[in-house]
Amino acid sequence: MHRHRELCERAVDPLEIAAGLEAHGVTDRTAARYRHRDVFSLAEELYARVPAVAGEPGRATAPAPMRDIETRAAWSIRALLPGAACTATAVVLKLTDGVLGGGARLTVALVGALVALLGLGLCLRSGPLHAAEGRTSAAAPVYGYWLLGYVLYGDALLDQVLSGGPEGPWAITPAPLLGLALAVAPAAWCAHLFSVHAQRKLAGSRALEEFAAGVRPLLFGTVAFFLCVLTGLLYLADLGYGGGGAPVAAAALGVLLLLARLLTVHGFPEPATTGLAAACAVEAVAPALVLAGRLPGLHFVARPVDTVVVAAGTGAVPAIACGAAALGLLIHATVALSRASAHTRA
Repeated sequence: MHRHRELCERAVDPLEIAAGLEAHGVTDRTAARYRHRDVFSLAEELYARVPAVAGEPGRATAPAPMRDIETRAAWSIRALLPGAACTATAVVLKLTDGVLGGGARLTVALVGALVALLGLGLCLRSGPLHAAEGRTSAAAPVYGYWLLGYVLYGDALLDQVLSGGPEGPWAITPAPLLGLALAVAPAAWCAHLFSVHAQRKLAGSRALEEFAAGVRPLLFGTVAFFLCVLTGLLYLADLGYGGGGAPVAAAALGVLLLLARLLTVHGFPEPATTGLAAACAVEAVAPALVLAGRLPGLHFVARPVDTVVVAAGTGAVPAIACGAAALGLLIHATVALSRASAHTRA
């Protein structure tokens, strides 16, 4: 009670104390040492025995969260910027095909990419995809840019390496990147809805186990809904722009990025960065193994990549990399995001 007095004095209900104790490593086994069946029971006694701080708003009168329509509209518009920039760039390049020279088209593409990146940066600085200070990783953006760059050039690079190259210039596959850019807004809304409903379950739960049991299907539903929306956007992008690409790999990448951001926003940046790094490592190792297989006596090194590509094409490599990383993050998120401490406000 003395160790966690500040937490108990400012808590508005026992569940908030239970979430704080959980965040400090207090488990049901620890609670049993104090003759309580679980952490929530211990939190109820602390809530009853520690008085609220004088001058505080009061435990039982915590205001309900208000619906800030203007704020939601602001971050929704920012989330639309990457998709709008990529769509406008694709339309301009489509309409000027055969009219503008190669240098002019490259300038248009670079300007569009810059605007899209700026819009993505604004989206990540506020709104439901924003992570509080201290909850971010400096390496995560680097891995994210690598994965997005592989969407554009990776399949063509791997294909040239397998055929004896690289000999350049590489063909690009812009359609999957366009679909991913359009999916930023749905990702923001999915993160917002997950956070809102998790907060409601936190307020209405009577035990940590009850809260965890309610959040897990919410997480699965959020990921499944985003995957459905992303699949539709990738299909529309392929119809509108074309250019090939691997939609399965792009869908796996989209889910990976969403899960990584959810973990980062809720205070778990390390596993999110690890998942992104693992996907990057697989994508980088694949062409490296093919190149190493050209050395005398090392042809067997390239055999796994050759087998995968022959069976499912070059798009299978990023699909396996991002899909396996996304599955790992989903398993971790099922445990981490079902903890009440992951949803308490600072």
